[in-house]
Amino acid sequence: MAEARATIEALYQALHASRPQRVVCLSTIGAQASQPNLLSALGLMEQRLAELPMPVTFLRAAWFMENFLWDVANARDAGVLYSYLQPLDRPVPMIATADIGALAADLLQETVTANRVVELEGPEHCSPNHAAFAFSRLLGHTVQAQAVPRATWEGASLAQGMKNPLPRMQMLDGFNEGWICFEGQPLKGTTSLETVLQELLTRA
Repeated sequence: MAEARATIEALYQALHASRPQRVVCLSTIGAQASQPNLLSALGLMEQRLAELPMPVTFLRAAWFMENFLWDVANARDAGVLYSYLQPLDRPVPMIATADIGALAADLLQETVTANRVVELEGPEHCSPNHAAFAFSRLLGHTVQAQAVPRATWEGASLAQGMKNPLPRMQMLDGFNEGWICFEGQPLKGTTSLETVLQELLTRA
């Protein structure tokens, strides 16, 4: 976390010196969570940037739909979507990055006089089963979601070259247990999960 704190401080100092009229900061769902996890640094960033002399809008976005890029090959070639989000039928707030960018652009145009938090999710919550069904429709063959056992997460992450998988595991626990969540009533994006998956398949 020391490296994250140093980066946050450098960002604070740069904004403090340049004094833009307003700032929109991309944060995350669950930035307010007290339990340590991979997203905790964004909570620290919110706390520090809230001390700036100009108003800051913290845009807390849901789980990125584009994260399914990592599942395209297995869905296409093996008909399996290996999921760390569990249980497989549990809907999770998700958002397309295009919707994040569009809202951020709008927020930059607004005149505000105080710090604020704006939360954003997609038109509907999506479960791993929902994503597998969407892949099935787009690919023309059955794709089944399959839960990755919790006991295997650390070993698999280490084998993939991750030096410290614990923060990511804690983040996934937060989504699965429900303590990584929105604080208020989020705004709704318009891009569907199926639209994003189609784009990912086209690019793959």
